[in-house]
Amino acid sequence: MSVNSKKFHVSNEKFENRLFSPLHANFLTFALVSSVLTGQSFAFKITEPIQGATLTAGNTVTARVDLGRDTGIVKVRYYWYGEQDEVLVEQDDPTAAGSIVAPVAMVGSAEQEPAFGGPLKVPQDGIGPMRLLAVAEISRGRLGIGSVFDEVIVKVDPSAALTTIDFETDKPLHLGRAGQSSAFGHVDSMGKIFELPVVADFADGVTRHISTPASGTRYTSSNDKVIQVVANGLLQIVGNGRTAITVSNRDKQASLDVDVKVNDEPNEPPIADAGFDKSVKAGSRVKLSGLKSRDPEGEALYYSWSQVRGSKVSLLDANNLEASFLAPIVSEPRTYRFKLRVTDKKGADSLPTFVDVTVEP
Repeated sequence: MSVNSKKFHVSNEKFENRLFSPLHANFLTFALVSSVLTGQSFAFKITEPIQGATLTAGNTVTARVDLGRDTGIVKVRYYWYGEQDEVLVEQDDPTAAGSIVAPVAMVGSAEQEPAFGGPLKVPQDGIGPMRLLAVAEISRGRLGIGSVFDEVIVKVDPSAALTTIDFETDKPLHLGRAGQSSAFGHVDSMGKIFELPVVADFADGVTRHISTPASGTRYTSSNDKVIQVVANGLLQIVGNGRTAITVSNRDKQASLDVDVKVNDEPNEPPIADAGFDKSVKAGSRVKLSGLKSRDPEGEALYYSWSQVRGSKVSLLDANNLEASFLAPIVSEPRTYRFKLRVTDKKGADSLPTFVDVTVEP
């Protein structure tokens, strides 16, 4: 079922609940179906580039939006993110909460052609799935400034050939050296899960980060009793000794020798549980709960919540068992995605887990 057809059913249900006359309901149903067939949108929507499009890194494409029934739009800001990157905002953006800077790729206004769109450069260093977030600033008169957003995921593919792969770490890599902290954020320990920072040089002179399998990278370990490759290209310490991690991408490969000397006390990584996806009403206080997260050894956990989809919201208590945010005002259902990772006292991290919150008008 398409997104528009889903909107039709929701809207039609609202009409029936309000006990409109059959004639009135039939007329509105006809209008809704006509809008679906003609492709007319009821809410702010990115129409170009389309969801799932393959774009070339560094090229310029035309960004277009359909304002739908959202009126009073003053300007539209466009942002590029990696598929799982944390949502950041500009410091001078009055429509979003937060103070971490994310570069704005373009600002569209009514005077441009197309309106509120225009030439948009695909990130030169982009590779793999990327999110294009468009945030529209709306003037609401005496109510002040509001915002709506839409988001699409596209695939960015460099046209240049990959020449060499390298590791942004010590060579060889020593994990668990006495008296030193890990370069990955916590003291190295048995069971720890971490990401290896991998970059690649391309023939166009650009260095791109290729740590994730979504960029085409594959990992192998020469000794699975020391380090194992787990989900999403992450690595896990499972024993002491030596191994070589080999990375391959686009017919190129590189290897990194790794020496592991950690406390040999058995330790399994904790398991994060962000709860079930949910739907909430705009303006309500939303609680995210990691209550069902657990550690196999029963140790206390440290929590880390972050937002990875949707226009930026102010996330409170992001390092607690329960985080919360105020559901923004929306004109159509919009999805916000949050990531949870937990860490045990020995420094072992969980695999990330995600929860979607759909905010409805």
